Amino acid sequence: MAVAKAAMSTEQILIIDDDATLVESIGDVVSSVGYGVLSAPNGHDGIELFKRGGVSAVLLDLVMDGIGGMETLQELKKIDIDVPVIIVTGYADIQSAVEATKLGAYDFVVKPPDFDKLIITLGRAIQQLQLKQETRALKYAVDTSLESQLGKSHAMSKLISDIQQVAASNFSIILQGETGTGKSYIARIIHNLSVRADKPFVKVDIGSLAESVMESELFGHEKGAFTGADRRTRGFFEAANGGTIFIDEIQNMSPNIQAKLLSVVEDKLIYPVGGRTHVDIDVRIITATNRNVNHLLETKNLRSDLYFRLGEFIMTVPPLRSRREDIGFFVNKFIAEASDELDKPIRDVSDEAMALLENNPWVGNIRELKNVIRRAVLFSDDGTIRYEHIKILLDVKAGVAVDNKTFMSLKETLKTEETKVIKKALELSDGNRTKAAAILKISYRGLLAKMKEYDID
Repeated sequence: MAVAKAAMSTEQILIIDDDATLVESIGDVVSSVGYGVLSAPNGHDGIELFKRGGVSAVLLDLVMDGIGGMETLQELKKIDIDVPVIIVTGYADIQSAVEATKLGAYDFVVKPPDFDKLIITLGRAIQQLQLKQETRALKYAVDTSLESQLGKSHAMSKLISDIQQVAASNFSIILQGETGTGKSYIARIIHNLSVRADKPFVKVDIGSLAESVMESELFGHEKGAFTGADRRTRGFFEAANGGTIFIDEIQNMSPNIQAKLLSVVEDKLIYPVGGRTHVDIDVRIITATNRNVNHLLETKNLRSDLYFRLGEFIMTVPPLRSRREDIGFFVNKFIAEASDELDKPIRDVSDEAMALLENNPWVGNIRELKNVIRRAVLFSDDGTIRYEHIKILLDVKAGVAVDNKTFMSLKETLKTEETKVIKKALELSDGNRTKAAAILKISYRGLLAKMKEYDID
C-alpha cells in the first residue's frame, strides 16, 4: 500500500477509538507522513486530551462504550469549534456519520479506511483550520491597527466592525457625523483596506467649489468648452478612475449637480463639459455630510434617488463627547505627533490637565482636540503639559480672558492668542523667521504680516 507523503509537520492528530488495532494502524500511517499522534480509547479520555490544546484534527469513532461519538463530537465543538473532526465509521453507521457532519464534523471515512484518502482528507482539514487561524489573525491585526488609529471605545468598536464589514465590498458609502469627527480619515482607511488600495484616492470638498465650476471640476472639460478652457482637463472622477472618490459635504451640492451625479452613478460614465463623447468610469464613491442624512432628505437637500444609490451602506461617526474614554488615547497620540513635528519631547500630562481635557465638551471634536494639544506642546517649557496650558487655550477658544473674569472680543482674543503663539515659535527657532513660519505652518510673508500687525519685533 502506497501512502501519499505529506510535508514534515508539527501538527498533532488525536485519534479517539476503542479499537486498539485500528488506532495503531492509523497512528503508524499518520506518523509516517509527518504528523504527531495522540490517542484515546474512549470519548471521556479523548475530551480530556483535547482540552490540553495543540490538536490540529481529530479522528473520531462513532460507536464506543461510555460517551458515544455524537456526544463526544458535541463536547469537542464546545471546546474549540474550529478544529476539524473526521468521523471514522463502519458501513452500517454511514447515516449517523452524515448526521454528524450536520453537527459540525468536517467529513467521514469508512472502516477499514483507505489510507491515501484518509491522509488527503486530513491534509485538507488542517489546511482549512490554518486558513481560519490566519484569517482570524489577520482580522485581529487589522482590528488592532484600526484601534490604534480610531480609538478603543465601545462606539468606535461598532464603527471599526462596520469598516471591516464594508471595506472589501464595492458598496457606496455615506458617512454622517459632526464636523471634526474624522470622516475623511475614515474614508481613506476604507479605501486602504479595499481591493482598490493601489489605485487613486481623490478627495473633493464640495463646499470649497463655486457652483459655476463644480461640474467642470467633477467631470472635466474639453478644450474650448468655455472662456479660458485652453486644453482638455480631467475632472476629479476621471482622476479617481479605478480607485475611490470621496465627496465631502454633499449637502452643498446643487440640485443640478446632484442630477448629473445620479447619471454618473447609474451609467458609470461621465460627459466632460463641452464634450460629446463619454468617458467610462469605474470608481467607488464615498460621500460625507455633517448633517443627519434623514434631515437632508426631509429638507430636499439630497435627492432621494441619489441617496438610494450613494447610501448602500451608511456609517455614523460618533462625536468625541460620546466616547470620552478615547480622549486620553487621542491626547497621547497627538502629543507624540506634535512632539515630533515641533521637535519638543513631552514626557507627561498632569492629572489636572488630563481631567480638564476629558471633561471638555469638544464641540469641534477630534480636530479641535488636536489643535489644542499641538498648541499645548508648543507652550510647554519643561516636558509636561500642565493644567494652565490647557486652561488658557480652552479659555481663549471660548472667548474668555486669561483671568476668567472678563470676556474679550473675538478680535482681541485672536490677537492675544496669535501673539503668544508667534512669540513662542520665534523663541523656539532662535529668532529665525523662516523656521518660525514652518513651525506655525504659515508662509514667510504671512508671518511678517502678522508680526507687523501685532507689533512683534
